[in-house]
Amino acid sequence: MLRWMKAVLRWLRRFQKTPELPPLTGAPAVRRLKTYSAESGYVYQYYFEGRRLLLRDGVPTNEFVFEVSADRRRYQPVSVYVAEAVLEEWCARNQRVDLSSSQRHGVAKMALFGAFDQRAKPQEMEKPVVLTSEEMDRIAEAIDLEAGTGVAP
Repeated sequence: MLRWMKAVLRWLRRFQKTPELPPLTGAPAVRRLKTYSAESGYVYQYYFEGRRLLLRDGVPTNEFVFEVSADRRRYQPVSVYVAEAVLEEWCARNQRVDLSSSQRHGVAKMALFGAFDQRAKPQEMEKPVVLTSEEMDRIAEAIDLEAGTGVAP
């Protein structure tokens, strides 16, 4: 009897509405396979799948999605979360109006590279990458985002 009830509940869950994510945008028409040799010793291959703006824990956040592989056979999606609050804080401290779409993509990509370098094994890439204020400072310096210049709103 208990097994029958579990089966019915599983069947009913199929009809339960799950919150729909906005579609990914910004992916190139033809995906380009790129390679990154991480400090961890692994060589990763990745594609950019797209980005979307969503609420994560009630905070507006840009999600950049990459398909990543460390063995060239199995690819898994890796999300890089770039909270608007982190970007706004950095812009305010550096007299910037905003970052362009290309600069935001560059920040997300550098955060992904940081995760490749810091995470010891490819299995750890299953966890999303979340950009922090400290990491934003490091990335901004690495990609030479100039203070005081910006994009008009």
